[in-house]
Amino acid sequence: MIKLRSKRFSRSSSKLNNGGNSIKGGAEKACGGIRTEIKWELRPGGMLVQKRDNGESSEGEGMITIRVSTVSKWHDISIEATSTFGELKMILSLVTSLEPREQRVLFKGKEREDDEYLHMVGVRDKDKVLLLEDPATKERKLYGLAGTKPIETPCRTISV
Repeated sequence: MIKLRSKRFSRSSSKLNNGGNSIKGGAEKACGGIRTEIKWELRPGGMLVQKRDNGESSEGEGMITIRVSTVSKWHDISIEATSTFGELKMILSLVTSLEPREQRVLFKGKEREDDEYLHMVGVRDKDKVLLLEDPATKERKLYGLAGTKPIETPCRTISV
């Protein structure tokens, strides 16, 4: 944190600038001998913070690639780091033909809820996520196909 002093108590400017690493009025900073301007941003909570560099991909920003493992296949999914596991399930439903409610997504050995954010849990670029089919829906499909409850399909008669 920078403490700003009033002019009458501060040293002369010639004594402060001889090292080359001083901060000029809180607007510039020395970075390896190169002076760069500090940019500020106002967060939604009202906090004034130093703006992040856009050139570097920091945690919680940008697109990441997640490797999703099903029982027999791998899928590489590109998604924003600030997405939720529910949004990931929606994308996986297009790839795996499993409905989002039939999916169980595990990361670091724990099943994740639909409203949890990827970056908050710690999912980063090139991390692996395990996708399993929900055992309850698997069982329902099995009983439906075994004939205990016959599945009635609507039929139409087409007359020519």
